[in-house]
Amino acid sequence: MALTGAAGTAAPLLGEPLPVELMNTVWADRDGLHDELRDAPGLAAWLQAVAGRFAPGAAGSEPGGGGPGPAVVLPRGRAGRELAGQFRELRDGLRGLAAAVTADPRARAAGTGTPDVAAAVRAVNAACARAPLWSRLTWAGPPGAPARTLRSAGTGPEAALSWIAEEAALLFTGPDAGQLRACPGPGCVLYFVRAHPRREWCSAVCGNRARVARHYQRHRPGASRPGPDTPGSQD
Repeated sequence: MALTGAAGTAAPLLGEPLPVELMNTVWADRDGLHDELRDAPGLAAWLQAVAGRFAPGAAGSEPGGGGPGPAVVLPRGRAGRELAGQFRELRDGLRGLAAAVTADPRARAAGTGTPDVAAAVRAVNAACARAPLWSRLTWAGPPGAPARTLRSAGTGPEAALSWIAEEAALLFTGPDAGQLRACPGPGCVLYFVRAHPRREWCSAVCGNRARVARHYQRHRPGASRPGPDTPGSQD
């Protein structure tokens, strides 16, 4: 797939809510399926790419009071691998829930998420509880304005995990849940929130690929030409 992420991460970033961006750390192209969270360096690259999208004013990654970002420092060795595994568990749970919500028919996407809904819900809840977040109000007093920051007992990456899980709980229980879509583009395994009624694909890349595929099907040798009342006879 010709989609590209931000500098440093290979995963596509489409401007979706963070839980959906996390779902899309599994993507596909001609070479097969790819997983940005397969190891700690991939997780670190992805977190760095999305760090600016966490709560405004969130602190860095210091233990005992940090926020979700913007600084991303993953522990080394076994601890880093375990953290990457926790993000994969949350990601796979979210993909499982998205597949259930969208009745995802895509064969290529099968197996990329937690198939059991109850297990997927447990994964989200475990991530929410990993590093609970709380608000902190600061105010220098008039004429200054009050400001809200988020604090966490966990490090930056742990707080990011819980932040994304909390946002996922809001996504699946809010009005956007009905707008979540499995992209129907050929070979695509991404999800997106249909913010515009005319949006059909996760990106223009998939839209163009779908139009090319339809054109090929119409004009390949032996194909029957659709009539004016045939579904899909117009782009």
